[in-house]
Amino acid sequence: MNIFRFLFSKTFVKQLGLALLILVAFVFIVKWWLGNTTNHDQRIAVPDLKGMTLDVVDQELSNANLRVFILDSSNYNPDYPKYSVIEQNPAAGKFVKENRKIYLVLNPSGYRKVKIPNVISKTRRQAEPTLNALGFKIGKITYIDHIGEDELREMYHKGKRLQPGDLLEKTATIDLVLGNGKGNYRDALGGDTDAQNNDTDGGN
Repeated sequence: MNIFRFLFSKTFVKQLGLALLILVAFVFIVKWWLGNTTNHDQRIAVPDLKGMTLDVVDQELSNANLRVFILDSSNYNPDYPKYSVIEQNPAAGKFVKENRKIYLVLNPSGYRKVKIPNVISKTRRQAEPTLNALGFKIGKITYIDHIGEDELREMYHKGKRLQPGDLLEKTATIDLVLGNGKGNYRDALGGDTDAQNNDTDGGN
């Protein structure tokens, strides 16, 4: 009976009401603290950074209270300036919280270099697809006297002779020198036949 009498007493009601007030105040304080520490209600629109250089990107993100994180460079894209942004994550227009990292992919300074394959002595029909598959372009075609018709004899880039194994920028133009089929076996052997004939004559 004493317990029931206490539960309905003014003292208990006052203590209960005080406890509820403290609980409500605590909940509001926790929500306020979480909102300030996690930027719960703050939303920042990510700017469009594509095509911008790093110095401009740094300024844009600094003004927006965002951070930059550079990923590895991608394949060269001629539609964008060198070392400019070609990809970003999150995308432009997305809403993020303050101090969020924006991941960027930069445009390299040029196409990567590719090793020249050994296609000397191959026919044009064999050599061209091999070079094209590696990203090279075929430029001027010239012919020299050589018994192998349409056989690749030499390769040039901007007047410089190329050798198999040389490194050349992807999409570069390669000029081809082919045989016209009008040579003879002495030409094909590079004079070895004459040397062999002389040795034979000397031996006789």
